[in-house]
Amino acid sequence: MADAAAITHRRVLNIALPVVAANVTVPILGAVDTGVVGQLGEAAPIGAVGIGAVILTALYWVFGFLRMGTTGLAAQALGRGDRGELAALLTRVLMIGLAGGLVLIAMQGLLFAGAFWIAPASDEVEALARSYMAIRIWSAPAIIAGFGIMGWLIAQERTRAVLAVQLLMNGMNVALDLLFVLGLGWGVEGVALATFLSEWSGLALGLWFCRAAFRLPDWRDWAKVFDRVKLVRMGRVNSDILIRSLVIEAMIVSFMFWGADFGDETLAANQVLLQFLHITAYGMDGFAFGAEALVGQAAGAGNRAALRRAAVVSSLWGAAVVLGFALVFAVAGGWIIDLMATDTGVRAAARDYLPWMVAAPLVGWASWMLDGIFIGATRTADMRNMMLVSGIIYALCAVPLVAAFGNHGLWAAYLVSYAARGVTLALRYPALERAVSPR
Repeated sequence: MADAAAITHRRVLNIALPVVAANVTVPILGAVDTGVVGQLGEAAPIGAVGIGAVILTALYWVFGFLRMGTTGLAAQALGRGDRGELAALLTRVLMIGLAGGLVLIAMQGLLFAGAFWIAPASDEVEALARSYMAIRIWSAPAIIAGFGIMGWLIAQERTRAVLAVQLLMNGMNVALDLLFVLGLGWGVEGVALATFLSEWSGLALGLWFCRAAFRLPDWRDWAKVFDRVKLVRMGRVNSDILIRSLVIEAMIVSFMFWGADFGDETLAANQVLLQFLHITAYGMDGFAFGAEALVGQAAGAGNRAALRRAAVVSSLWGAAVVLGFALVFAVAGGWIIDLMATDTGVRAAARDYLPWMVAAPLVGWASWMLDGIFIGATRTADMRNMMLVSGIIYALCAVPLVAAFGNHGLWAAYLVSYAARGVTLALRYPALERAVSPR
């Protein structure tokens, strides 16, 4: 990145669009898993695969910080032209993936027991879910290391490689689902084995895309890999992101618990409407990732003009996306609700709260884009602190608003938290720019 002029709209789109395409495949895979198991003609296998997947996703999510932290650190190393550090960082990421995966494998009995204590299921569903998870847990190292590889590739604007890995994993998973379950009759274990094989295959392809780093001696230069300063910085960045993510998760859980007080129909309606936010996040991911990569490279190069240009161009595209989603939700929101729910009471309740979904993309835009900008600049302490502030604001608003306006008040408080996140991060943005030292 020589100057700000190098950051074009086309460059941002080249990063963003493959990520958006990769995200589109995620719900398709879940639908196929459910559909294939559904052919067994029993309810228990469907529930077992569903609850097993949720438990494992929650366990793997704990390590999600590795994707974000790696992107910022790798992009800055690239911006400095330090290919050696880029290679050493990849080794650190893979070691964390291996260690984290082995910990989950070793603790699987305790973790699964805890999960079913929190969310008990019938004996049949629990037995099938345990069989499913007992197979899939062995791909934990591949999943966690894959988070880091994804961040490492995104930092270098190699999102087509990320798309290729996602397509291989999901395509292979679907094909093996059909073979193992419908062809060989292996049931829930067949679904788990299909996912296990596809996840390790995805890691193998990801490593192949990283092969240039393994041609440098730095990836196995243990003095460099275990450099204390670099390890401390990596630990600080990742721990900040983890704390931030835990606050977000606490807000989501509290939102669902609060919503449960208003009855089953309202709870179901909230769950349907949360999918609108997930859809928006899928669309925004690509442009937030673009900001991470380009801002990180600019910060590493000490180029404030390029950093600002990266922030502005990626945010403009993010704004176009959220405007599009708001328009779609306003025009076709009722139709989308009808696709997701058949119960007339749930449909009516969801329509009552639909205006909040029209507003959500617009309110959340700044927080989503600034997250990407701050990750790229590795200003993770600011992200952590502003998330804590936003969480407190959410709680302070939710108590009186829910008491006064019920579920409408709950949605208002939730959107206030997005606005608070955007405003507080925006207030910290000047400090982010000032911290970039020209080289």
